[in-house]
Amino acid sequence: MRLPLPQFASRDRPSHHIAEVIETSTTEFLAQCLDPDDLSFPVMPPFGSWVKSLDEESGNQVYAVVYHATTMPIDSIHRARALGLSLSDLREQQPQIFAMLKTEFRAVIVGFKQQQSSRSLNQTYQYLPPRPPQIHQAVNQCEPQEIVDFSEQLDFLRTLLQVNGAPVEALTAAAIREIYQLRSGDRPWLVKAGRTLSVLLKDDYDRLKIILSQIHP
Repeated sequence: MRLPLPQFASRDRPSHHIAEVIETSTTEFLAQCLDPDDLSFPVMPPFGSWVKSLDEESGNQVYAVVYHATTMPIDSIHRARALGLSLSDLREQQPQIFAMLKTEFRAVIVGFKQQQSSRSLNQTYQYLPPRPPQIHQAVNQCEPQEIVDFSEQLDFLRTLLQVNGAPVEALTAAAIREIYQLRSGDRPWLVKAGRTLSVLLKDDYDRLKIILSQIHP
C-alpha cells in the first residue's frame, strides 16, 4: 500500500523559499510560486531580481535572473474575469478565487557555484552549469551578500543581453539597479558596469543609451 506524501505547512519553509521548478532547460527554468497561508496572491518576484536553485546531482548552486512573470487561472481553459471587487471584498465574497490562480516566473541562468571539498572555497562561474536545477527543486531568493559577491565579475551582463523573448535592455538595467542598491551606491562598480556595457554594445549605441537611461544612481 502506498503511503500518502507528507504535507508541510508554509510556516515550515524559510522565508526566502518562494517557488518550485516546474520546467527546466539548459539556459533557464520556469518556477511556480508557492501559495501563502492567508487569502492573498503568491508573492511575484520583481523583474530583474535574483533567485537560485540546486542541481542535486552535482551539488551546484545555480543562479538566475527573473525576466518574466505571470498570474493566471490554474484552469487553462477558462480565463479570469473582472468582478469589480477590491481585494478585501474578494476575500469575503469570493475566497475560492485565490485557490484558482497560480503565479509563475521564468528566470535565465547566469552562472553557478560549484560544490568543492570542505577544505577549499566554493568557486563561482558566470557561464552555464553542466546541468540546470531538476524539476521540483526549491527556488529561493538570493541573499544580498550572494548577489554582491557574484557581481564582482560582470560576464553575466552578456547573458542578459542575449535573452530571447525578453525586453533585454530593461532587464539589464533592472539587474544593475538592484546590485547598485545592494552595494550601497558603489559608484566605482557602477562605472565598471557602464564600461562593460559600452564594450558589449560598441556597435549599438542606441541600445546602450536605453539601458543607461534606466539606471538611476
